[in-house]
Amino acid sequence: MPRAVVLITNHHKPRANAALDEVRSLIHKYGELVVELESKEESALPPAADVDLVIALGGDGTILSAARRCLTLRAPLLGVNTGKVGFMAGFELDAFRKNARSLLSDSPLDTHPVIPLHGVIKAADGTPKHSAFALNEFVVSAGPPFRMITLDISVDGHPGPTVSGDGLIVSTPLGSTAYNVSAGGPIVAPGVNAMIVTPIAAHSLSFRPIVIRSDSDVRIRLSSVNAIESSGTTLIIDGQVSHLLEEGDVLRVTAAKEQVEFVLDPTVSYWQTLLGKMHWASEPNASGIKKPR
Repeated sequence: MPRAVVLITNHHKPRANAALDEVRSLIHKYGELVVELESKEESALPPAADVDLVIALGGDGTILSAARRCLTLRAPLLGVNTGKVGFMAGFELDAFRKNARSLLSDSPLDTHPVIPLHGVIKAADGTPKHSAFALNEFVVSAGPPFRMITLDISVDGHPGPTVSGDGLIVSTPLGSTAYNVSAGGPIVAPGVNAMIVTPIAAHSLSFRPIVIRSDSDVRIRLSSVNAIESSGTTLIIDGQVSHLLEEGDVLRVTAAKEQVEFVLDPTVSYWQTLLGKMHWASEPNASGIKKPR
């Protein structure tokens, strides 16, 4: 039987728009298109029972947005890369084209489960303020006017360090190659049950990133924040969604009960992607250096 597909596309990306007609045609040919959605719009989703597969056409941002949005569908997510890097995409457009028949029929899919993070913000008096899921990371960012903030950290009820600096990242293994690695955190291979806690420009020589169990309960209390009108210290979710934070707020981060099954190209390994797209451990290349005139 053909798979019932939800197609999500970022229409603000020219390369995604250029590929849309072909991807749509392949779905009509080998599968069943249930609904087509724009990644920036909050349109209603179809019932979970009516969906077998979600296809996200775009780059990593589109895939992240689609994963959070379609978490309740509990359907595998297939990313088709039309972005610059597309590290999270299971397929390049050419590979999707070649494998469309099997991917959109009832052939078995090669999938990898990813467990998101679940974050809950509570005010100083314990009043819930917001909750969200993150596939890559939660970032507590100092924000304007960019003075240092102070965060008290605890893990599983045990008091941890107090950090002053520009903020903190709590990341999944999937997100370890995103903001986490840019801030000096480790790359954590998929399949490792872990979360990564990485400081951002900590005012300390000894606060290093740490990898902890995925079932840990991390709590971050905001002892001092930046607060100006409609701006200041902010919680940023997957680099896409933000919420202002106030002094005394507590962010609790745990592993979500839900998971996302990412559909992978079985001919491309994680290590190939890490080497080819992230240029992991690449040697210096001096051939591109231009001589001064």
